[in-house]
Amino acid sequence: MAVVEQLLRAEPDGTISFGNYELKEKAKLENFEHDGDILKVKTFKDITKLEANEMFVYESVPGTTVTNFREDEKSVEFKVEGNEDAQITIGLEENTDYRVFVNGTDMGDMKTNLGGKLIISVELSGAGAVSVRIVK
Repeated sequence: MAVVEQLLRAEPDGTISFGNYELKEKAKLENFEHDGDILKVKTFKDITKLEANEMFVYESVPGTTVTNFREDEKSVEFKVEGNEDAQITIGLEENTDYRVFVNGTDMGDMKTNLGGKLIISVELSGAGAVSVRIVK
């Protein structure tokens, strides 16, 4: 899988793809309209961050490339790739239980904090694209 050269793009299936973990310097793209939302992405080798309508959506440390990101009221799904294992933070409903799946493996239930953030670790080194699914 390749990085997202244009930093953020809409896919034909209605999902979005974003991030470029190969960049040595920070890059950002703002005011990207998608499905009624205004998106902003910041990315490079150390961090990738996505906001929608000035609200937190996704962050990874170190930087990652995310493809086919889809979010609705009940779930978030995407594929993620990077050079190193990553800590990924997703913005969801606060104080809510979610079931997390990584590459189809049930990682169990996790609860968001008062800010609505869910933090997971994903092994990416040499793994290629890893699928993540988070279900309410």
